[in-house]
Amino acid sequence: MRVEAGGWLLGAAAAGAGAVWLWRHQDEVMTRRPVNEWTFTHMNLLMPTEDVRRGGNMFPLPRRPRPLEVAYGFEGRERSLAELHARTNTTSFVVLHGGEIVHESYPGYFAGDDVRFQMFSMTKSVTSMLIGIALDEGAIKDVTEPVTVYCRWLVGSAFDGVTIEHLLDMSSGVGDLVEDHTVRDSLINRFAEAATGGGSLYEVVSSAERSTEAGTQFSYSTIDTQVLGWVLESATGHSLAQYATERLWSRIGAEHDAYYWLTRGHPRTAIAGGSLNATARDIARLGLLMSRGGELNGQRIVPEEWVTRSRGRGVPHLEVGALGPSGYPHYGYSNKWWTLGGERRPFTAVGIHGQYLYVDPDADVVIVKTSAWPTADDPSRDAESVTALRAVADHLHEDHR
Repeated sequence: MRVEAGGWLLGAAAAGAGAVWLWRHQDEVMTRRPVNEWTFTHMNLLMPTEDVRRGGNMFPLPRRPRPLEVAYGFEGRERSLAELHARTNTTSFVVLHGGEIVHESYPGYFAGDDVRFQMFSMTKSVTSMLIGIALDEGAIKDVTEPVTVYCRWLVGSAFDGVTIEHLLDMSSGVGDLVEDHTVRDSLINRFAEAATGGGSLYEVVSSAERSTEAGTQFSYSTIDTQVLGWVLESATGHSLAQYATERLWSRIGAEHDAYYWLTRGHPRTAIAGGSLNATARDIARLGLLMSRGGELNGQRIVPEEWVTRSRGRGVPHLEVGALGPSGYPHYGYSNKWWTLGGERRPFTAVGIHGQYLYVDPDADVVIVKTSAWPTADDPSRDAESVTALRAVADHLHEDHR
């Protein structure tokens, strides 16, 4: 009996220790392959959520499938889209041309046209769209306003003196110079642990230190976008999900409700820089809205000048190739969108683990690619993905001429 009891106690202790380890390392476990294929499509089973409701009428995306025999050059050889999907762990791939679905595939194990995918930092670009709408409505007066006008609790923090425009440009100068998910005690990891483990985002954000002068250097920061989300909520009196429902999602003719996952700790809050989940087709509708200058289905949703601003506006430290160690050389940045330069000036939303919303208005092409990379960031997979998306847009543009 004593042996059995001792064994039971040892087993219980081991199970308890395992549970503690799992709780402390849940972010790491959730994002590992192959587990992440499931977690990136089931965040609503893992975290509290708030719905972003669709409207009554669906905006049609006619299906005109045709062969998409595109080759792209990478690392000295020509590759196919099938190779892209295998090499970059694609879970969904939707291509619009002229507002029609010309290609749609779901290579992911748990993927499908009605599955809502975790968009990670593509959420930042949606937050920017909402800021543009709030500015147009007058809820926010001007991008040059200090964030402390709306977030008084940040007075005295490193964000004191930072403007809304600094946040939009990822140039607040607050926090780590490089957002590094591989460093255990980095600011982004402390932020993520607070979000999923019941800690306080407010404490993490207010404790961030200044690294450079505001407005002088690009430094990719999810914290910047979190503050921007709080600015939006304070200015409008609505939660992020409520405002997205009323001003965006209910107006784009979405097929499905979207949702933000929320922090476990109270007050629960959406992650303005990373917790939106939506179907690939509905994200494609957002891309179509941006491709058409902020109008969809005969209604103005996002100000046209806001869309223009999101394609780049000539700020030297935000130009393609000028972002420094916090950005890859093929990108520029503007308004929480990654700019790509060139004659047609496409731009894209990007999320860790390989999420893309690629918009090329001049080619009338929108591409959604969701993925389940084994790591948060991967320069090679990113370069290959962008190269392939460009090739698809080029192919459709030339084919239409």
